[in-house]
Amino acid sequence: MSESAEPQKRPRVNVRRPDVMTQVNAEVERHYRSSIVEKIRAAGGEITLGATTIRLAQQFGFCYGVERAIDLAYAARRVFPDNRIFLIGEIIHNGEVNRQLVDMGIVSLPWKELSADYDQLGPEDVVIVPAFGAPTTFMEKIEQLGCYVVDTTCGDVMKVWKRVRGYAKDGITSIIHGKAGHEETQATASRALGEDGQGHYLIVLTLEETDAVCRYIRDGGDRQNFLDRFATKASKGFDPDVHLRKVGVANQTTMLKSETEEIQRRVRESVVARDGSAENFLVFDTICGATQERQDALFEMLRRPMDLLFVVGGYNSSNTTHLVEIGEQSLPTFFIRNAQCLESLQEIVHYDLHRHSEIASAYPATLLGEAPVVIGITAGASCPNNLIEDTIFRIFEMRGVDRSELAGI
Repeated sequence: MSESAEPQKRPRVNVRRPDVMTQVNAEVERHYRSSIVEKIRAAGGEITLGATTIRLAQQFGFCYGVERAIDLAYAARRVFPDNRIFLIGEIIHNGEVNRQLVDMGIVSLPWKELSADYDQLGPEDVVIVPAFGAPTTFMEKIEQLGCYVVDTTCGDVMKVWKRVRGYAKDGITSIIHGKAGHEETQATASRALGEDGQGHYLIVLTLEETDAVCRYIRDGGDRQNFLDRFATKASKGFDPDVHLRKVGVANQTTMLKSETEEIQRRVRESVVARDGSAENFLVFDTICGATQERQDALFEMLRRPMDLLFVVGGYNSSNTTHLVEIGEQSLPTFFIRNAQCLESLQEIVHYDLHRHSEIASAYPATLLGEAPVVIGITAGASCPNNLIEDTIFRIFEMRGVDRSELAGI
């Protein structure tokens, strides 16, 4: 790109043309659809073959926002067949889906920082913004370069952005319940700075961190110690003595609903204890509807006896992780990427949330024995049905049920 030529800022590209979407829908269905999963759902979400029962949660897998993001990414390749296409990070947190995009020639760019890779972009390049959104600095950069932009940001995420922008405009600090290193939380934090960049935010993940914030709101404390603790989780220039006077809670949309509600309650109580009223506290329900539906469906599923639970999805998927946390409270729960994690009759490869790593464990005796067994399966909003189908086939095969029996239901 010539340095003398100032690139023109392009409008966002609408790639959802009817002729394109007809082809995209067929392609997406071929990659991710599962007739087996659809049949089991139509039969009430449960199937029994021999001594093995598999039960599916009433709500699991792709949500509308994920489906839309994938459709837009596929459509971008159709609309721009000869252009270079880039993606900020990952479209969603699922390895299978991201692999498909790589196979389509879509190149992933770093998302944690504006690296030199972005300087190589030009006006004929297409940049896809993922479902999580992207920080304002990234958006400003690619628009400055004049790139075509295909924005797949989830509508629920943009609702949070609207809320935190409003907080900033009114001089209210956003307390964001989320993972500081997550793409969505980073994008939300950048919007919490407001249009003029003068707003402030503080990110909390755990109830322990929340209690530290609440103590400071209520009683004050060691300012420097507070700043050191939240050094990577607070806006530039954050001063707890000033910026915790008026607070509003928001959240990463895929957090555990009950935990977000508890954080809201504790922060509100601390403000009331300090001020005598909740006038300086605001809250807005920003949990994604699909996330809540999948959590509620799992709670309902756990009301009936099961022997073990498989949660299928990407290990870096926040909403999937919370399903694992829910399941672990009630029964043996295994977090797997796909059916390949069910390696043999001796061990299962799964992600251990407490060790923060993938490990191999022996199967519970109930899975390998001949006695009747009930196995539950659920998945996060970023997991396609074809991975659920593969898991169902694998479980039945390990229990001595031939694949042809299942295919014939």
